[in-house]
Amino acid sequence: MHDSIEGHIVQSFNDELSKLNKLVFQLGNLGRAQLSSAVQTLKNGDPKMAGLVIDRDREMNDLDVLADEEIIHIIAKRQPMAKDLRDIMAVQKTIADLERVGDEARKVANLTIHLFGHDKNPPSREVLRDIFKMADFVDCMLGMALDAFDTLDLEKALDVIQEDDNLYDLFRASLRRLSTFLMEDSRSVGQFVDVVLALRALERIGGHAKNISGYVIFLVTGKDVRHENLTTIRAEIVARS
Repeated sequence: MHDSIEGHIVQSFNDELSKLNKLVFQLGNLGRAQLSSAVQTLKNGDPKMAGLVIDRDREMNDLDVLADEEIIHIIAKRQPMAKDLRDIMAVQKTIADLERVGDEARKVANLTIHLFGHDKNPPSREVLRDIFKMADFVDCMLGMALDAFDTLDLEKALDVIQEDDNLYDLFRASLRRLSTFLMEDSRSVGQFVDVVLALRALERIGGHAKNISGYVIFLVTGKDVRHENLTTIRAEIVARS
């Protein structure tokens, strides 16, 4: 976003956009920390720590509200047009996706409480293995998306969008592997459903990373690629280059 705030005549407008930019990365870093902490509570079987992760989600909610207030203030005061307005709207959408990352991380923490706070027979680490693997994958996607947003790197944004297809394949493979556990012991159907819900939450985090990368492309090219396939997006970037 640094390039997008250069060239403005009014320095105070620059400062306001910079403040929004900082909120994006504050939310992004907190979202990644929440994801890491939530998964760690599952690894450790620690419902008490999971409760702290859930409580901390309020901090992300507060930042989301603060960002909305800042955006409303800027639009009302500056009445931005063209690229300035495009930048602000892209930031608003990015912040909304990052707040939802926190919501999905909270679901993983809730799973820890459900499995280890109440269940007398929690699942084995082998059953939970795919959650840990997918969490690493989507955290990498999210980190790449934030880097692309910071530097307005179209190639990196495209890499994240491409990884979303790999994430879907990983999700499907996880479901197939979990089904073998279910066939071996049908009594574990409840745990199976819980693990699938956690995997779905992680898949959504990857989807939010993909969305953020799409906003990067929108910022640079002015093209909304949210509903375009990868081939079309790539062609758009090549044409822009």
